[in-house]
Amino acid sequence: MHPRTEGILESSLYVGDVARSARFYEKIFGFPVIGDFGERGCAMKAGSHQVLLLFREGGSTAIQSPHDGGGELHIAFAIRAEELAPWEEWLAENEISVEEKRKWELGGQSLYFRDPDRHLIEIATPGVWSIY
Repeated sequence: MHPRTEGILESSLYVGDVARSARFYEKIFGFPVIGDFGERGCAMKAGSHQVLLLFREGGSTAIQSPHDGGGELHIAFAIRAEELAPWEEWLAENEISVEEKRKWELGGQSLYFRDPDRHLIEIATPGVWSIY
């Protein structure tokens, strides 16, 4: 039998400007910075036991760290179903365009939009997956 995990602890996005991205995730999602790595990046509390890491693209090569990547990535955040309409309003108030709104066959709904580095951000209600 294989050893168990407790789920995903960290997810990383690679960004052009760490301060700009941190401001975006703090303003739009309310994620506070819980670790500062200087110009290299930061860690943000993205849930009770989840961390969103923002690393500057190419910022880890000087210290020979494997924490580097690039390109437009995708990440999804879970929301309660009753929060979907307030999220749509909040995004509109902040002049963030919703690229797609999708209803899934299990009844869940997703909104898709971009962060300042064009990462595809999804907020999703229960019913998107059989496990959520």
